[in-house]
Amino acid sequence: MPIYEYQCEGCGHQFDIIQKISDEKLTLCEECNQHKLRKLVTSAGFKLKGTGWYETDFKNNKKKEKTTDKKTKK
Repeated sequence: MPIYEYQCEGCGHQFDIIQKISDEKLTLCEECNQHKLRKLVTSAGFKLKGTGWYETDFKNNKKKEKTTDKKTKK
């Protein structure tokens, strides 16, 4: 889930909160109880971890061995 940053236009209180993308924006400031919160535009900071990601699954230093197709005559 993404981390969103909010700031109150009334008192200036600023905080981060983890929310689903589908969650509604917060409007009520927890400090001054005014409906003056606005969502700030910030850069996303995350790292993909676990299986299924290039960095962990496909990146390796092993070189593939070259195989040659040798046909034998009988």
